[in-house]
Amino acid sequence: MLLTIPSLREQLKIVIDDKGQQGRVIAGLPAELDALPDSYDALLAFARRLADLPLRQDWPYVEPNDLDDVWAECDPDRPLGPIAPLDLADSARRVEAAFLGRVCGCTLGKPLEVMPTLAQIRTALDSIGEWPLSDYVSERCGDGLPWGFNPSWPETVREHIAYVAPDDDLNYTVLSMLLLEQEGIHFGRSHIRDLWLNHLPVWLTFGPERTLLLKAGANTLPGGNLDQFEEWVTVLNPGDEKCGALIRADAYGYACPGRPALAAELAWRDARWTHRRTGIYGPMFIAAAIAATQVLDNRLGIFETALQFVPQQSRFAEVVADSLAEVRRASDWLDGYERIHAKYRPYGHCLIYQEVGTLINTLRFAQDVGHGICLQVSQGNDTDSFGATAGSLLGAYFGPGHLEERWLAPFNDKIHIALAQFHELSLSGLARRMGRLPARIAQDLAD
Repeated sequence: MLLTIPSLREQLKIVIDDKGQQGRVIAGLPAELDALPDSYDALLAFARRLADLPLRQDWPYVEPNDLDDVWAECDPDRPLGPIAPLDLADSARRVEAAFLGRVCGCTLGKPLEVMPTLAQIRTALDSIGEWPLSDYVSERCGDGLPWGFNPSWPETVREHIAYVAPDDDLNYTVLSMLLLEQEGIHFGRSHIRDLWLNHLPVWLTFGPERTLLLKAGANTLPGGNLDQFEEWVTVLNPGDEKCGALIRADAYGYACPGRPALAAELAWRDARWTHRRTGIYGPMFIAAAIAATQVLDNRLGIFETALQFVPQQSRFAEVVADSLAEVRRASDWLDGYERIHAKYRPYGHCLIYQEVGTLINTLRFAQDVGHGICLQVSQGNDTDSFGATAGSLLGAYFGPGHLEERWLAPFNDKIHIALAQFHELSLSGLARRMGRLPARIAQDLAD
């Protein structure tokens, strides 16, 4: 049942590297780890030490995790309530469009989820005469990619799509929907834990999501402590700044049209279950952006609003502000990509910084939802996750009528969600269910 000693050592190596990226003093720790005996007690004691390493003296960032501390570091002039009048009928339609955009963006990016760059995608599509990307990916371009297609390609390439294929990005959106349907704005970590245990297959989780689900599952055994949340996420949790919580954030933005502060808070509650620092700020930013996108017209202004809801002296805020400036100066989407990629190339698949910059670039230059998801996926990295997030932003911004039917027709109104005890099979039915979230939250706020 326990992790093997070699596996535990590998996890600890990743944690040490994470801590270095987060400004912690890690000098000598790799060698110390190598010298430890093959003892669970010794390795666990070492893991607990890693959870509380001191910051480097020259570290310029302030990156809290607790909500009150996060708010204290946010823009003091951020809007705390609604930023526009609420029209629930309009919101329902925009949320439906956002969810359908998410589905299409996820499916479009899924075959290419092999950590490609724009240049690699362009070469592969050029080889079959299909650059720029304007439709679901053809199976004919797989040979042109350095690593071939993602293993899920048989269900997600143009020639074989017959339904919305299962994907973790869609699982989490549905789980957030269930959470809001059942608990409204009052959910906590125990609700998330129980929902995941009841519905989420561990094999379809990655990084901190798998780590926390395994810890929760092990603690259902006699003698386990199901409420040991803080140690679960802070001790031996590699990758706690990756994008896993960000891909769970969309439904909180759907549910809070014109209320970015509330959307960010709900995203924080979800993200703190598995992530820390940038891994929390990314979801807060995306949820706030989707909430603002439903009511604001200024495309870059949407992200400027969302930026108010993350700690202003964080690495995340620094990169987003810089990406906004670069995209504002860009002459077209390719120029915007090159500007961001030149600065943030090391932050590739799942590492948030470059990918959030490309989301900003996408919304600025998109002509409609279909065009926008093609721009996003063409920019590479985590193509299905950020294709999905772009689809949400685009659908919420443009609203219904801006996604050509050719993007939806291949699905035959069928969606396969890889969750236990979830039986919705109609894509349009699930989109309408998502569209009821704003009314559900509005009722909570009225009570």
